[in-house]
Amino acid sequence: MTLFQLILLIAAGVIFYLFFRQLFSGNYPRRGVDYEAKVPDDRLGGINRPDKTFAREKPSQSRLEELLEIADESLEKGDNLEAKKALQSALILDEKNPEILRRLGVVYMNMNDYTDAREIYETLLAQDPTDDLAHGSLANALHKLGEEEEALEHHREAIRLDPDYAPHHYNYANTLYDLGRREEALAEYRRALELDPELEPAKKMIEELSR
Repeated sequence: MTLFQLILLIAAGVIFYLFFRQLFSGNYPRRGVDYEAKVPDDRLGGINRPDKTFAREKPSQSRLEELLEIADESLEKGDNLEAKKALQSALILDEKNPEILRRLGVVYMNMNDYTDAREIYETLLAQDPTDDLAHGSLANALHKLGEEEEALEHHREAIRLDPDYAPHHYNYANTLYDLGRREEALAEYRRALELDPELEPAKKMIEELSR
């Protein structure tokens, strides 16, 4: 054996010795366990740590807020069926929420489902008898159902609770007009326009009734 071969043999032996010592020492990096978390939510590469992320996550919406947003967007598009589905799902989460009930009442009115609309507004009034908007909306539903005397009572109660709200007077005037009580209707249209000079439908009805 030459001197060169002897040197190669010794070098190979040293390399093998170092390799097997490292292999059995347990100190080599192993996939999946080479990173030790230092904080509860720390992960490989620090992906969940605030100082390592590229952008912070936005606060998540609650499911109820998401459903109300879907309902509002659907109403704007005129998709009452989709709005109804969203609101009925929202009611499962909070069956007494007045904002859900109020929107659902609008949906029922839009869908000509006046019986269910009536039930919604009666539920709102059971929660708060001083809710003038619920009185006014219930009056409209009752008028559509042909229950005129009760409708007139709720129109008047809505006006009593908020006499400066133009739509209350306008809706009351519409019911009076449909009942053939033109003079009373004209007075209410005028009052509505006085409170809201931009209320174009009231202007048109005043012109019609003043001929």
